[in-house]
Order: sequence, then structure tokens, then C-alpha cells
Amino acid sequence: MDNVKFSFEDLIVYQKSLDFVDIVYDICEKFPKREQYVLSSQYIRAANSIALNIAEGAGASDAQFNRYLQIALNSSRECVVCTTIAHRRNYISEEKNKKIRIQLAELSKMITSLQKRIKNRLKLKT
Repeated sequence: MDNVKFSFEDLIVYQKSLDFVDIVYDICEKFPKREQYVLSSQYIRAANSIALNIAEGAGASDAQFNRYLQIALNSSRECVVCTTIAHRRNYISEEKNKKIRIQLAELSKMITSLQKRIKNRLKLKT
């Protein structure tokens, strides 16, 4: 059987969001057990939400895709807070905190850029 691929899987922002999900899972495995249903759970849900919303919105209309991208952007901000909490609780090092924040900044810029392109297309249609 040939490899079945969906169009959203070609989006670089989607691929990078999956890379970020992998990082979050790896980080959360090292958190204390008491955080399993608290910070870890929230962090993983927020990271997954970025990729899930990009994928879900990609097959929709431009207006709907823009809405899903906004949700993904909001989830990236939620990940910033989770990262900050993890750092403040000494679950991650300063170096790891910086690397994660750089990745989140890159993801946020990519999402925002895609939103701008979609908004420009919407303007051209009207």
C-alpha cells in the first residue's frame, strides 16, 4: 500500500509543532510524579493543541483556518506559561527554558505569518 499523506502534513509549521510535542513529552517524563495530573497534563494538552488545530483548520475555509490558527497560537502562549512554571519549579534548567522559548517564538511567528497570508487572501476575495 502506498503511503497515504494529507496536505496539512506538508506544512512546515505543522511539522515543527509535532517536533515541539515530542520535546514536551520528553520534558514531562522528567517531572515529579505529583505533576503527572497537574502541570504535565496541561503542558502536553497545550502542545498537542498546537498541532491538532493546525491540522484541523487546514482543510477548512480560509476564515475557519484562521480561527483554528488563532487557537493554535493561544495554545503556544499556554506552553510559554507551562515552561515558565516548570523553570520556576526547577523542573527544567535555564538552558532548556531558553531553548523551548526560542522554539515557541518560532512557532508563534510561523502561525502569525500564515494567518497574515490567509487574511490577505480573504481581502482579495472581497
